[in-house]
Amino acid sequence: MVHYTELGLVNSRELFKQAMAGGYAIPAFNFNNMEQLQAIVSACVETKSPVILQVSSGARKYANQTLLRYMAQGAVEYSKELGLSIPIVLHLDHGDTFELCKSCIEMGFSSVMIDGSHHPYEKNVKLTRQVVEYAHKYDVTVEGELGVLAGIEDEVSAEHHTYTRPEEVEDFVSKTGVDSLAISIGTSHGANKFKPEQCTRNADGILIPPPLRFDILDEIMNRIPGFPIVLHGSSSVPQDLVAIINKYGGKLKDAIGIPEEELRKAAASAVCKINIDSDGRLAMTAAVREVFALQPAEFDPRKYLGPARDSLKKLYIHKTINVLGSANRVQ
Repeated sequence: MVHYTELGLVNSRELFKQAMAGGYAIPAFNFNNMEQLQAIVSACVETKSPVILQVSSGARKYANQTLLRYMAQGAVEYSKELGLSIPIVLHLDHGDTFELCKSCIEMGFSSVMIDGSHHPYEKNVKLTRQVVEYAHKYDVTVEGELGVLAGIEDEVSAEHHTYTRPEEVEDFVSKTGVDSLAISIGTSHGANKFKPEQCTRNADGILIPPPLRFDILDEIMNRIPGFPIVLHGSSSVPQDLVAIINKYGGKLKDAIGIPEEELRKAAASAVCKINIDSDGRLAMTAAVREVFALQPAEFDPRKYLGPARDSLKKLYIHKTINVLGSANRVQ
Protein backbone atom coordinates (compact mmCIF):
# COMPACT_ATOMS: atom_id res chain seq x y z
CA MET A 1 0.00 0.00 0.00
CA VAL A 2 1.13 3.55 -0.76
CA HIS A 3 -0.33 6.47 1.20
CA TYR A 4 -1.25 9.58 -0.73
CA THR A 5 1.00 11.77 1.41
CA GLU A 6 3.97 9.83 0.05
CA LEU A 7 2.99 11.13 -3.39
CA GLY A 8 2.67 14.73 -2.21
CA LEU A 9 -1.12 14.77 -2.51
CA VAL A 10 -3.70 16.21 -0.10
CA ASN A 11 -7.26 15.20 0.73
CA SER A 12 -10.20 17.55 0.15
CA ARG A 13 -11.13 18.44 3.74
CA GLU A 14 -9.26 21.72 4.18
CA LEU A 15 -9.78 22.73 0.55
CA PHE A 16 -13.54 22.50 0.97
CA LYS A 17 -13.48 24.56 4.16
CA GLN A 18 -11.51 27.28 2.41
CA ALA A 19 -13.76 27.17 -0.66
CA MET A 20 -16.96 27.57 1.35
CA ALA A 21 -15.46 30.41 3.35
CA GLY A 22 -14.28 32.11 0.16
CA GLY A 23 -17.39 31.56 -1.96
CA TYR A 24 -15.78 29.51 -4.72
CA ALA A 25 -15.62 25.90 -5.91
CA ILE A 26 -12.60 23.63 -6.39
CA PRO A 27 -12.30 22.45 -10.01
CA ALA A 28 -12.63 18.69 -10.38
CA PHE A 29 -11.21 17.86 -13.82
CA ASN A 30 -11.21 14.32 -15.19
CA PHE A 31 -8.12 12.91 -16.88
CA ASN A 32 -6.80 9.66 -18.28
CA ASN A 33 -3.73 10.64 -20.32
CA MET A 34 -0.59 12.76 -20.16
CA GLU A 35 -1.84 15.66 -22.29
CA GLN A 36 -4.91 16.13 -20.13
CA LEU A 37 -2.79 16.06 -17.00
CA GLN A 38 -0.32 18.59 -18.39
CA ALA A 39 -3.16 20.94 -19.34
CA ILE A 40 -4.87 20.68 -15.96
CA VAL A 41 -1.75 21.25 -13.88
CA SER A 42 -0.35 24.06 -16.03
CA ALA A 43 -3.72 25.85 -16.13
CA CYS A 44 -4.15 25.63 -12.37
CA VAL A 45 -0.57 26.70 -11.63
CA GLU A 46 -0.93 29.66 -13.98
CA THR A 47 -4.17 30.75 -12.31
CA LYS A 48 -3.02 29.81 -8.79
CA SER A 49 -5.92 27.42 -8.28
CA PRO A 50 -6.12 24.23 -6.20
CA VAL A 51 -7.33 21.25 -8.19
CA ILE A 52 -8.94 17.83 -7.88
CA LEU A 53 -7.66 15.30 -10.41
CA GLN A 54 -10.54 12.94 -11.08
CA VAL A 55 -10.27 9.39 -12.34
CA SER A 56 -13.33 7.36 -13.27
CA SER A 57 -13.41 3.59 -13.14
CA GLY A 58 -13.19 3.55 -16.93
CA ALA A 59 -10.23 5.93 -16.94
CA ARG A 60 -8.46 3.78 -14.38
CA LYS A 61 -8.81 0.75 -16.62
CA TYR A 62 -7.68 2.75 -19.63
CA ALA A 63 -4.62 4.37 -18.09
CA ASN A 64 -3.61 1.55 -15.69
CA GLN A 65 -3.75 1.98 -11.93
CA THR A 66 0.02 1.84 -11.46
CA LEU A 67 0.69 4.46 -14.11
CA LEU A 68 -1.98 6.70 -12.58
CA ARG A 69 -0.22 6.59 -9.23
CA TYR A 70 3.01 7.86 -10.78
CA MET A 71 1.16 10.35 -12.99
CA ALA A 72 -0.38 11.90 -9.89
CA GLN A 73 3.01 12.04 -8.20
CA GLY A 74 4.39 13.55 -11.38
CA ALA A 75 1.64 16.19 -11.35
CA VAL A 76 2.78 17.31 -7.90
CA GLU A 77 6.39 17.60 -9.06
CA TYR A 78 5.33 19.26 -12.33
CA SER A 79 3.51 22.02 -10.45
CA LYS A 80 6.67 22.70 -8.44
CA GLU A 81 8.70 22.80 -11.66
CA LEU A 82 6.26 25.36 -13.05
CA GLY A 83 6.91 27.56 -10.04
CA LEU A 84 4.02 26.99 -7.63
CA SER A 85 3.21 23.99 -5.45
CA ILE A 86 -0.59 23.90 -5.72
CA PRO A 87 -2.74 21.57 -3.57
CA ILE A 88 -3.61 18.49 -5.64
CA VAL A 89 -6.21 15.86 -4.74
CA LEU A 90 -6.41 12.49 -6.54
CA HIS A 91 -10.06 11.47 -6.49
CA LEU A 92 -12.00 8.41 -7.65
CA ASP A 93 -15.05 9.61 -9.58
CA HIS A 94 -18.19 7.46 -9.34
CA GLY A 95 -16.77 4.46 -7.57
CA ASP A 96 -19.54 1.89 -7.44
CA THR A 97 -18.17 -0.81 -5.14
CA PHE A 98 -16.35 -1.03 -1.83
CA GLU A 99 -13.64 -3.11 -3.49
CA LEU A 100 -12.91 -0.42 -6.09
CA CYS A 101 -12.71 2.31 -3.45
CA LYS A 102 -10.44 0.16 -1.27
CA SER A 103 -8.13 -0.57 -4.19
CA CYS A 104 -7.85 3.12 -5.07
CA ILE A 105 -7.06 4.06 -1.46
CA GLU A 106 -4.32 1.44 -1.41
CA MET A 107 -2.87 2.87 -4.65
CA GLY A 108 -2.52 6.41 -3.31
CA PHE A 109 -5.84 8.12 -3.93
CA SER A 110 -6.50 10.85 -1.38
CA SER A 111 -10.26 10.99 -1.95
CA VAL A 112 -12.89 8.57 -3.23
CA MET A 113 -16.50 8.79 -4.26
CA ILE A 114 -18.81 5.90 -3.51
CA ASP A 115 -21.89 6.28 -5.66
CA GLY A 116 -24.68 4.20 -4.22
CA SER A 117 -27.39 6.48 -5.58
CA HIS A 118 -28.72 3.78 -7.91
CA HIS A 119 -29.40 1.52 -4.90
CA PRO A 120 -32.37 1.72 -2.52
CA TYR A 121 -31.75 4.31 0.19
CA GLU A 122 -30.82 1.92 3.00
CA LYS A 123 -28.37 0.02 0.78
CA ASN A 124 -26.80 3.32 -0.28
CA VAL A 125 -26.35 4.23 3.39
CA LYS A 126 -24.82 0.86 4.25
CA LEU A 127 -22.41 0.84 1.30
CA THR A 128 -21.34 4.44 1.84
CA ARG A 129 -20.76 3.83 5.54
CA GLN A 130 -18.59 0.81 4.75
CA VAL A 131 -16.36 2.89 2.47
CA VAL A 132 -16.18 5.76 4.98
CA GLU A 133 -15.08 3.46 7.81
CA TYR A 134 -12.24 2.07 5.71
CA ALA A 135 -11.18 5.37 4.11
CA HIS A 136 -11.06 7.34 7.34
CA LYS A 137 -8.52 4.89 8.76
CA TYR A 138 -6.11 6.39 6.25
CA ASP A 139 -7.43 9.98 6.39
CA VAL A 140 -8.91 9.65 2.90
CA THR A 141 -11.98 11.81 2.31
CA VAL A 142 -15.22 10.32 0.97
CA GLU A 143 -17.93 11.74 -1.26
CA GLY A 144 -21.39 10.17 -1.27
CA GLU A 145 -24.38 10.81 -3.51
CA LEU A 146 -28.12 11.26 -3.10
CA GLY A 147 -30.29 11.64 -6.18
CA VAL A 148 -29.60 10.36 -9.70
CA LEU A 149 -28.18 12.33 -12.63
CA ALA A 150 -29.39 11.44 -16.11
CA GLY A 151 -27.06 11.09 -19.09
CA ILE A 152 -24.09 9.00 -20.15
CA GLU A 153 -20.41 9.58 -19.44
CA ASP A 154 -17.79 6.85 -19.21
CA GLU A 155 -19.41 3.96 -17.33
CA VAL A 156 -22.03 6.16 -15.65
CA SER A 157 -25.42 5.91 -17.29
CA ALA A 158 -28.99 6.76 -16.26
CA GLU A 159 -32.00 7.40 -18.47
CA HIS A 160 -33.88 9.54 -15.97
CA HIS A 161 -32.80 11.89 -13.23
CA THR A 162 -34.14 11.98 -9.70
CA TYR A 163 -33.75 15.17 -7.71
CA THR A 164 -32.14 14.87 -4.31
CA ARG A 165 -34.75 14.77 -1.54
CA PRO A 166 -33.73 17.38 1.06
CA GLU A 167 -35.53 15.49 3.81
CA GLU A 168 -33.01 12.62 3.42
CA VAL A 169 -29.74 14.55 3.63
CA GLU A 170 -29.47 14.93 7.41
CA ASP A 171 -30.07 11.25 8.01
CA PHE A 172 -27.69 10.22 5.22
CA VAL A 173 -24.82 12.45 6.35
CA SER A 174 -25.30 11.44 9.98
CA LYS A 175 -25.46 7.69 9.33
CA THR A 176 -22.64 7.49 6.76
CA GLY A 177 -20.09 10.00 8.05
CA VAL A 178 -19.29 11.22 4.52
CA ASP A 179 -17.11 14.29 4.06
CA SER A 180 -19.07 15.71 1.12
CA LEU A 181 -22.34 15.06 -0.68
CA ALA A 182 -23.06 15.04 -4.41
CA ILE A 183 -26.62 16.16 -5.12
CA SER A 184 -28.95 16.26 -8.09
CA ILE A 185 -30.52 19.67 -8.84
CA GLY A 186 -30.76 19.52 -12.63
CA THR A 187 -27.24 18.87 -13.94
CA SER A 188 -26.58 15.72 -15.99
CA HIS A 189 -23.76 13.72 -17.54
CA GLY A 190 -22.46 14.00 -21.07
CA ALA A 191 -22.66 16.66 -23.81
CA ASN A 192 -26.35 16.11 -24.58
CA LYS A 193 -27.76 17.11 -21.21
CA PHE A 194 -31.14 18.35 -22.43
CA LYS A 195 -33.44 17.80 -25.38
CA PRO A 196 -34.25 20.91 -27.46
CA GLU A 197 -37.91 20.69 -26.46
CA GLN A 198 -36.88 21.10 -22.82
CA CYS A 199 -35.20 24.42 -23.61
CA THR A 200 -36.27 27.92 -24.58
CA ARG A 201 -34.58 30.19 -27.13
CA ASN A 202 -33.21 33.61 -26.29
CA ALA A 203 -33.24 36.65 -28.59
CA ASP A 204 -30.18 35.30 -30.43
CA GLY A 205 -31.84 31.95 -31.07
CA ILE A 206 -29.60 30.13 -28.58
CA LEU A 207 -31.17 27.25 -26.69
CA ILE A 208 -31.39 27.91 -22.94
CA PRO A 209 -31.86 24.84 -20.71
CA PRO A 210 -34.20 24.78 -17.71
CA PRO A 211 -32.63 26.47 -14.65
CA LEU A 212 -31.01 24.51 -11.88
CA ARG A 213 -33.18 23.82 -8.84
CA PHE A 214 -31.62 26.31 -6.45
CA ASP A 215 -34.66 25.91 -4.21
CA ILE A 216 -33.57 22.31 -3.52
CA LEU A 217 -29.98 23.44 -2.95
CA ASP A 218 -31.15 26.12 -0.52
CA GLU A 219 -33.21 23.64 1.48
CA ILE A 220 -30.30 21.19 1.62
CA MET A 221 -27.99 23.94 2.86
CA ASN A 222 -30.54 24.85 5.54
CA ARG A 223 -30.72 21.24 6.72
CA ILE A 224 -26.96 20.61 6.77
CA PRO A 225 -25.43 24.09 7.14
CA GLY A 226 -21.74 24.36 6.35
CA PHE A 227 -21.58 20.89 4.81
CA PRO A 228 -19.62 20.51 1.52
CA ILE A 229 -21.86 20.02 -1.52
CA VAL A 230 -20.74 18.67 -4.91
CA LEU A 231 -22.20 19.11 -8.39
CA HIS A 232 -21.60 16.46 -11.04
CA GLY A 233 -22.41 16.80 -14.73
CA SER A 234 -21.52 20.48 -14.79
CA SER A 235 -20.05 20.96 -18.24
CA SER A 236 -21.44 23.96 -20.14
CA VAL A 237 -20.87 22.51 -23.64
CA PRO A 238 -19.39 25.66 -25.29
CA GLN A 239 -21.16 26.11 -28.58
CA ASP A 240 -18.04 27.45 -30.30
CA LEU A 241 -16.33 24.12 -29.66
CA VAL A 242 -19.38 22.19 -30.85
CA ALA A 243 -19.37 24.30 -34.03
CA ILE A 244 -15.69 23.55 -34.72
CA ILE A 245 -16.24 19.82 -34.21
CA ASN A 246 -19.23 19.79 -36.56
CA LYS A 247 -17.45 22.02 -39.12
CA TYR A 248 -14.68 19.46 -39.43
CA GLY A 249 -16.76 16.34 -39.77
CA GLY A 250 -18.29 15.85 -36.33
CA LYS A 251 -21.93 15.03 -35.71
CA LEU A 252 -22.76 16.50 -32.32
CA LYS A 253 -26.49 17.04 -32.51
CA ASP A 254 -28.35 19.02 -29.83
CA ALA A 255 -25.34 19.24 -27.49
CA ILE A 256 -26.57 21.50 -24.68
CA GLY A 257 -24.93 22.14 -21.31
CA ILE A 258 -25.31 24.05 -18.03
CA PRO A 259 -25.03 27.86 -18.36
CA GLU A 260 -21.83 29.07 -16.74
CA GLU A 261 -23.61 31.84 -14.83
CA GLU A 262 -25.64 29.20 -13.02
CA LEU A 263 -22.47 27.35 -12.04
CA ARG A 264 -20.92 30.58 -10.77
CA LYS A 265 -24.00 31.14 -8.64
CA ALA A 266 -23.72 27.60 -7.26
CA ALA A 267 -20.01 28.05 -6.55
CA ALA A 268 -20.79 31.04 -4.33
CA SER A 269 -22.88 28.78 -2.06
CA ALA A 270 -22.01 25.57 -0.19
CA VAL A 271 -21.18 23.94 -3.54
CA CYS A 272 -17.41 23.67 -3.14
CA LYS A 273 -16.58 21.07 -5.82
CA ILE A 274 -17.80 21.21 -9.41
CA ASN A 275 -17.05 18.36 -11.84
CA ILE A 276 -16.19 19.16 -15.45
CA ASP A 277 -15.37 16.43 -17.95
CA SER A 278 -17.34 16.77 -21.21
CA ASP A 279 -16.15 20.33 -21.86
CA GLY A 280 -12.58 19.07 -21.78
CA ARG A 281 -13.38 16.33 -24.24
CA LEU A 282 -14.97 18.87 -26.57
CA ALA A 283 -11.95 21.20 -26.37
CA MET A 284 -9.52 18.42 -27.25
CA THR A 285 -11.69 16.90 -29.97
CA ALA A 286 -12.23 20.28 -31.64
CA ALA A 287 -8.48 20.88 -31.82
CA VAL A 288 -7.70 17.39 -33.11
CA ARG A 289 -10.41 17.53 -35.78
CA GLU A 290 -9.18 20.91 -36.97
CA VAL A 291 -5.61 19.63 -37.39
CA PHE A 292 -6.78 16.52 -39.23
CA ALA A 293 -8.97 18.60 -41.56
CA LEU A 294 -6.49 21.37 -42.32
CA GLN A 295 -3.34 19.23 -42.29
CA PRO A 296 -4.44 15.84 -43.67
CA ALA A 297 -0.84 14.73 -44.28
CA GLU A 298 0.06 15.09 -40.60
CA PHE A 299 0.70 11.86 -38.72
CA ASP A 300 2.91 12.91 -35.79
CA PRO A 301 0.72 12.56 -32.65
CA ARG A 302 2.51 15.53 -31.07
CA LYS A 303 1.23 17.74 -33.87
CA TYR A 304 -2.42 17.14 -32.96
CA LEU A 305 -2.19 16.22 -29.28
CA GLY A 306 -0.15 19.36 -28.62
CA PRO A 307 -2.90 21.70 -29.93
CA ALA A 308 -5.47 19.57 -28.07
CA ARG A 309 -3.53 20.10 -24.85
CA ASP A 310 -3.31 23.86 -25.51
CA SER A 311 -7.05 24.06 -26.18
CA LEU A 312 -7.79 22.21 -22.96
CA LYS A 313 -5.50 24.48 -20.95
CA LYS A 314 -7.19 27.59 -22.35
CA LEU A 315 -10.61 26.20 -21.39
CA TYR A 316 -9.55 25.35 -17.84
CA ILE A 317 -7.94 28.74 -17.29
CA HIS A 318 -11.32 30.24 -18.20
CA LYS A 319 -13.15 27.89 -15.85
CA THR A 320 -10.99 28.65 -12.81
CA ILE A 321 -11.14 32.42 -13.32
CA ASN A 322 -14.64 33.08 -14.64
CA VAL A 323 -16.80 30.15 -13.56
CA LEU A 324 -15.53 28.51 -10.39
CA GLY A 325 -13.80 31.49 -8.82
CA SER A 326 -10.89 29.30 -7.70
CA ALA A 327 -8.15 31.42 -9.30
CA ASN A 328 -5.68 33.24 -7.04
CA ARG A 329 -6.54 31.10 -4.03
CA VAL A 330 -3.05 29.59 -3.68
CA GLN A 331 -0.28 31.86 -2.43
